[in-house]
Order: sequence, then C-alpha cells, then structure tokens
Amino acid sequence: MPPHTKLLKVVLLGDGGVGKSSLMNRFVSNKFDSQSFHTIGVEFLNKDVTVKGENYTLQIWDTAGQERFKSLRTPFYRGADICMLTFAVDDRKSFENLPMWKKEFLYYADIQDGTPFPFIVLGNKVDMPNHEVGQDIAQAWCLKNGNIPYFETSAKDSIRVDEAFNSAVTQFRSMEDKLEVRPQPTNSVDLRKKTAANNTCSC
Repeated sequence: MPPHTKLLKVVLLGDGGVGKSSLMNRFVSNKFDSQSFHTIGVEFLNKDVTVKGENYTLQIWDTAGQERFKSLRTPFYRGADICMLTFAVDDRKSFENLPMWKKEFLYYADIQDGTPFPFIVLGNKVDMPNHEVGQDIAQAWCLKNGNIPYFETSAKDSIRVDEAFNSAVTQFRSMEDKLEVRPQPTNSVDLRKKTAANNTCSC
C-alpha cells in the first residue's frame, strides 16, 4: 500500500445472480467473464484509486447472495466503510429484496438504522433488453431511504462501473465526519499478501 493511502472496506450485497462478482472484476481488472459462477461464501479483491487528490486502497468484498451462505457472509460486514446494494434491472425480485439486504447489513455491521452511512445502490445489467425496474422507481426508493446515490450499470459493457465505485469513495468522504461511532475493521485483510479469500469459487 503506498504511503498516505487510506484503506476502505467495501461490501457488495444483493441477491445471487445480479452480477456482484462481475462488477468487482470489471472494476478491478477491467474483465468480464460470461461463464462466471455464483460466489460461495465471500471473495475479495483490491484496487488503488485516487479521488479528489486522496489515495485509497479499496478492499472490495463480494458476498454470496444465497440464503444458505448467510452465516458465511455476515461476519464480514463488521468494519465496512461502504456498502453497495446491488440488484439487476431485469429482475424485479432482486430490487424488492433491497430493504432486506440493507437491514441485514445494518444489523450485522452493528450500525444503528438512521446513522449516516455511505450506501450506494447499483442497478446492474442495463445491457439486458427487458427491464423490470425503471430508473424512476429505483431512484424513488433511494430517495425514500436517505437519498442514496443510484447508478445504472453494466459489468458486461462496462457502463458506469468506475463512476459508481469512485462515487462511493466520494460518498464516504462526505460522510466521514458524521460517523460518530464506527465499528473496528476486525476482518480487514492485508491484500499485499493475498488477492482472494480461501473460501471462493472462480467468479
């Protein structure tokens, strides 16, 4: 990690199959694998970014969306600096589950509901032809839930992925002074030594 670089733990949450692994891989390595599999447990990658003159190392955690992996993913919420709630615009159910994901994160990250926290909402797979969730509907939900920034993305076509992650850092910066009590990053990992968690698949 370069000197004067701040480590930020970023957690991607959402239903299985919405493209969390693809978004992470597109942002970190600028690659897309159409044959990727569902994540088993958690995996993580890191990327160094500079936002408004400040250097950051983003430690990006991709979590399994299936209910059976809940006990594996939830311990990694603690110590998160940013949470990116993700759904697929061609999957209405994944959008309707956003409140569940937000509630789960707040509970296991030990953050009181209503406390300022850097959430970002991603409506992924805008490259798909049949959208079940319109931009106005998603933006209305974000406004109702604390005016959360919303980005429609495509990991496949590399649409607004970098912009969304950089905006997440900007959101963190703007809220940093408001976070009075922050959980300790007990599950952060020295990514100079590792590039992926042990309990992963090739997503």
